[in-house]
Amino acid sequence: MKNKDILIIGCGAIAHEVSEIIELNNWDNVRLQCLNAELHNTPKILPRNIKEAIDSNINDYSKIFLAYADCGTGGLIDLLLKDYDIERLEGAHCYEFYSGSSVFKELSEKEIGTFYLTDFLVKNFDRLVIEGLGIQKYPSLKEDYFRNYKNVVYLAQKPDNGLQSKARECADYLNLEFSVHFTGLKNLGNQLNEAMK
Repeated sequence: MKNKDILIIGCGAIAHEVSEIIELNNWDNVRLQCLNAELHNTPKILPRNIKEAIDSNINDYSKIFLAYADCGTGGLIDLLLKDYDIERLEGAHCYEFYSGSSVFKELSEKEIGTFYLTDFLVKNFDRLVIEGLGIQKYPSLKEDYFRNYKNVVYLAQKPDNGLQSKARECADYLNLEFSVHFTGLKNLGNQLNEAMK
């Protein structure tokens, strides 16, 4: 028998931010279950993992919401969700739902060769980028992966001088120009508020 609780199945890369929004809104009936953020490096298997999480919880909650964007799956997440009548966050990726579609479009049009960082990616740059993409083992991959990028834009969720310095170090490591755009949690919060209604 389903209870009245709502489940948010989300990406581990945004767990802290989603938890903060849940707490700020005093959503006592909302639970969060996160999948491993490293699944982003293998987007083809991401829908399968999402399906497993949905199937194992669908009979226990009054509603499930997916705190993922498309995340490089080429529409496979949307195709999966049609079978369940479950909604997800708007946008192609977390960069878009953090900044908002119009701001992200402006940033992209300004320089298409932009590598984006979020708070989570800055904190986990070594593990997810340098190690996750094999650059630590094969340093020549850095040039292969990033030769067409021109700059790094750090989409900051919180003002934090330490993270901003670390983000600049990431840009220096990639030999790219650097800038910061503060997103806050407003756009993500608005989407979650709408979904919880």
